Amino acid sequence: MVFKLNNHLLSRIASSNGHGEDSPYFEGWKAYDSNPHHPMENPNGIIQMGLAENQLSFDLIQDWLKNNPKASICTPEGVNEFREIAIFQDYHGLPEFRNAVAKFMAKVRGNKVTFDPDRVVMNGGATGAHETIAFCLADPGEAFLVPTPYYPGFDRDLRWRTGVKLIPVDSESSNNFKVTREALENAYEMAKLVNIKVKGLLITNPSNPLGTMLDRETLRSIVRFINEKNIHLVCDEIYAATVFSQPEFISIAEIVQEDIECNLNLVHIVYSLSKDMGFPGLRVGIIYSYNDAVVSCARKMSSFGLVSSQTQYMIASMLSDDEFVGKFIRESKTRMAARHRVFTDGLAQASIKCLETSNAGLFLWMDLRGLLKEKTFEAEMALWRVIIHEVKLNVSPGCSFHCTEPGWFRVCIANMDDQTMEVALSRIRTFVNKDVDTKKPKRTLRWQGSLKLSSPRIYDDFINSPHSPLPQSPLVLARN
Repeated sequence: MVFKLNNHLLSRIASSNGHGEDSPYFEGWKAYDSNPHHPMENPNGIIQMGLAENQLSFDLIQDWLKNNPKASICTPEGVNEFREIAIFQDYHGLPEFRNAVAKFMAKVRGNKVTFDPDRVVMNGGATGAHETIAFCLADPGEAFLVPTPYYPGFDRDLRWRTGVKLIPVDSESSNNFKVTREALENAYEMAKLVNIKVKGLLITNPSNPLGTMLDRETLRSIVRFINEKNIHLVCDEIYAATVFSQPEFISIAEIVQEDIECNLNLVHIVYSLSKDMGFPGLRVGIIYSYNDAVVSCARKMSSFGLVSSQTQYMIASMLSDDEFVGKFIRESKTRMAARHRVFTDGLAQASIKCLETSNAGLFLWMDLRGLLKEKTFEAEMALWRVIIHEVKLNVSPGCSFHCTEPGWFRVCIANMDDQTMEVALSRIRTFVNKDVDTKKPKRTLRWQGSLKLSSPRIYDDFINSPHSPLPQSPLVLARN
């Protein structure tokens, strides 16, 4: 006999939509999973361009592993350490692991700042780190401000199990989506209007999805803002080593070490090796806090999502190799710059532009506003479905990043080989050129058919949804 499990037998958290799987961001992944591109076995399949993964320098990692077999306890050369590592798992982490991570974080930031290994708290990837910091800093119903556009996973990572709310801080393309003091104040006041307590501000630097960095004056303005409001600042810096051209990356750690008024107890950094080293599967996430109480609390909470001691052992050995780390960082940036240049040049051949201030990250913020039937999020979703199902590319629409302007798309460029990249560019050029050639009444644009649109204006959907922090905001009503 087969029993069907009904939702009423589950907890509210388990049966809720807090994971956000109905977002276009995740919906695109499902489409890819059902029909993945393969150059030989499925050449007409969907190419995955929704995954921000760094696969450009794996050969450097593989070479190091071959030359350092003792770094793994699963090799004949390293098996003598197997027993000691296999039985040891303390939530503080291996001392050599924390020392190596602290040293690597400093090197990635040009050794302009130092990090205390005793403040390094490990987590199961940046996902676990963000949830842990949310648990530490806010109670259910309290909120974080988040500049838009922002990574769709934040809606899951910070909200689903914690009950914490996210309040968008709007930015516009007219100033390259810069985070302004005015926008921060507006979002903060919006929260006060509906009696929501703001506990912190979350920034991503370099930005996902923009691929841009916050300049020094903006970072100083942000520090002044959180000090005046007495709220926390969480800085996601997981793309710190992906900056491939000038200007150089400026960490919040560098700002707080300047002669600037700053309550260090309010400042926290989230980091991982998923993007900078290309290790998302190893689940190495880091919380670095200047607050002793947060370090203590986060370390205890990390018991629910530790990094395996086997992984810690290998990472400690790899990151302690100064010569290798220096070579990897330099070569990774060189390859990222080359891929960025080739891809943007390829898009330019189809008269497609990207955000020009981008010089970091594993993606481009692609401007397809000129392809929209009208300037609405309905039109953006319709275009996106054509790109997914006809052009066979999984790119992510701006609405899933809470962008306020329709027509922007994030396209990931570092998770594929050169051959696949050329296929993707060819598909884009073919699609755009066909559209240009058929601006005539005899042909209906392919996204004008009977497509079911699952996401109208996402900002308003977000505000009016059951998960919204601002269900009846007067400011939102005034904008409609």
